[in-house]
Amino acid sequence: MRGMFSDSDALRFIGAEIGEVWQGDVLRKGVMDLFDLPAHSHEEDALDAYECGKIGWAFWRGTVVFEDGDTEVRAYYYFTYVFALEQGAWKIIHLHVANPDSKFEQLGLATLDLDALVNAAQDGPLGVGTASMASIMFTDVVDSSALADVMGDKLWTKRIDSHLADVRTIIEDNGGTLVKSLGDGTMSTFTSSRSALAAARDIQNKAQADQTEPNLRLRIGLHTGEVIENKGDFFGTVVNKAARVASVANPDEIRVSDATRAMIGGNPDFTLTDPINIPLKGLEGEHMIYRLDWQS
Repeated sequence: MRGMFSDSDALRFIGAEIGEVWQGDVLRKGVMDLFDLPAHSHEEDALDAYECGKIGWAFWRGTVVFEDGDTEVRAYYYFTYVFALEQGAWKIIHLHVANPDSKFEQLGLATLDLDALVNAAQDGPLGVGTASMASIMFTDVVDSSALADVMGDKLWTKRIDSHLADVRTIIEDNGGTLVKSLGDGTMSTFTSSRSALAAARDIQNKAQADQTEPNLRLRIGLHTGEVIENKGDFFGTVVNKAARVASVANPDEIRVSDATRAMIGGNPDFTLTDPINIPLKGLEGEHMIYRLDWQS
């Protein structure tokens, strides 16, 4: 969570107890050192998230289950988040936690006093460690709904499973990680932009050479920048932009953001052509994207 806090002085945390109101560096540097919670899990009842320009907000509601040996305590919570877009990444600028019952009565827990929190902010390390540079790649099968209707669920599932297995192998052979499959599409991450482009090219070549019917036509998009990683999943505007770049690619195309193009420089292994400056859904302004000439 430290890595997701805004750098703004307007940063606020409002907890469920009287006096749980913290802000700025006190929150960024100290608050996580003072929450000493027992092992816990959660049962989600609702999660909604929205965005509008450079502002986003989310609401979570559910039960948090605290475990201490054979003892289990269940507490119901509401979490409300407000996000600000800072340097291409969503950062928490306001977090409000609500619980109808006292934490002391339910859990036997009391929050440490504000003086201790201030001292932690002054002395403790920030310890972010969750943000990193990565190239994000999305792949998508063109006209998948129509193909699924023709083949039927059973045959289509078998065909897509085979395709996704091929994509995973290519991603991993190029040093990437398959983060998730989304129906017939995938999201993956690479520490090297060159490896990401090589994987995209290999995936298109594999799809073109595959003699299995129906022949699958793909669109692929890549973008590079700072992402937030949590438990193997990746978040941030970079992820969103990579998906938008993929969405504007034509069948059999690989589209690449200007940031990814800049990372590979003049590498002769890749030819980038057809630059276009276009708006991308949900992102401000226009964005320069290129086409990777993967067949050359």
